[in-house]
Amino acid sequence: MAASKLQHLLSILILPFNVLVTIPTLILYFTHDFYWGLGFKGNQAFFFYFLAVLFFIIGLYFIISTISLFVKVGKGTIAPWNPTQKLVVAGLYKRVRNPMITGVLFVLLGEAIFFGSKYLLIWFLLFFFVNHIYFLLSEEPGLQKRFGSSYERYRQNVPRWLPRLQQWQDEAEEEMEKE
Repeated sequence: MAASKLQHLLSILILPFNVLVTIPTLILYFTHDFYWGLGFKGNQAFFFYFLAVLFFIIGLYFIISTISLFVKVGKGTIAPWNPTQKLVVAGLYKRVRNPMITGVLFVLLGEAIFFGSKYLLIWFLLFFFVNHIYFLLSEEPGLQKRFGSSYERYRQNVPRWLPRLQQWQDEAEEEMEKE
């Protein structure tokens, strides 16, 4: 059964919003650890702001694209309690297996740079580490069980975190489409 609009909205509010907005805001509020421009002046500060905004824009693009693909192709949400019904191997998923988390990591890194906060950098690293362990121990074995050889072929050809330059083309699916 396809997920409702309310389920999609709740999964977006609960997961990315808390990770990207609520937790960083609390970290900055309680630590008072932010230094606009990392204490740099002039061109150096501009460079770091530019880098932060670039990471932020790339990350948002990844997140929005992923949510859209989950709805249109996967017929599910980004939430593990209401997963996709179909294996999503389209768009950014042809370049990286976890574009949602990669996008979130880009945004978190952008926030850490923008605010010059070592605690936001720690949050970025902790978020990556926890997700990496989760994907190794739960997500990937679950996808293997649900989607079998299709997922295994995909897993062997598309990297987990860093996007490939060329989109992956599944020759087995192309052959089935020709027949």
